[in-house]
Amino acid sequence: MSQPIDETTRPATEPGPEYVSPDPAPPETQPAADELDPDLQDPAPGTETGIEDDPDTLRARAAKADQHWDLYLRTRADLDNYRRRATRERQEAVRYAGLGLIEKLLPVLDSFDMALAAAQGGAPATLESLHQGIAMVQAQLKTILAEAGVREIDAQGQPFDPNLHEAVAHHESDEVADGHVLHQIRKGYQLYDRLVRPAAVVVAKTPGA
Repeated sequence: MSQPIDETTRPATEPGPEYVSPDPAPPETQPAADELDPDLQDPAPGTETGIEDDPDTLRARAAKADQHWDLYLRTRADLDNYRRRATRERQEAVRYAGLGLIEKLLPVLDSFDMALAAAQGGAPATLESLHQGIAMVQAQLKTILAEAGVREIDAQGQPFDPNLHEAVAHHESDEVADGHVLHQIRKGYQLYDRLVRPAAVVVAKTPGA
């Protein structure tokens, strides 16, 4: 006969190594609906492209687009007209820039005409009266030029300045210092601070140098 097994005498079973399951993969995070690209989202219900296709709305938008197009065309036409007008006015301003000066010079021309007429007809003019008439015309012309900003360059006896003078010759002289203007052959002129024409001069040099 088999003897009963005493449970108290059964050796305790040694516990085995604990099994640790690997960490499960993190669940994929789905982007929120408002984070999706609007171009990739489904169109709004009842539409194909997300734009309302109500006929009244489309007609209103088409009318607004026509208004904007007409406004663009009118604005562009106005701009083109302004550019053409500004170009024409600029060309006319350049072409007639000397009109004011010419109007002032006409009386000088009248004075010359009267002097020539007096010399050709009637009693012969005396030398003194002729000189007075020429001096009057000269003074009249100088006044007009001065009002326009023109002034003469006084070079006589001044140190030679290549910025204002043009040396046409060099002569020995005991009366004028070396490098100074001995004679002024032709007057020079400036318009404000800009040289119009240099004075043609003869420059003195030390005798025997």
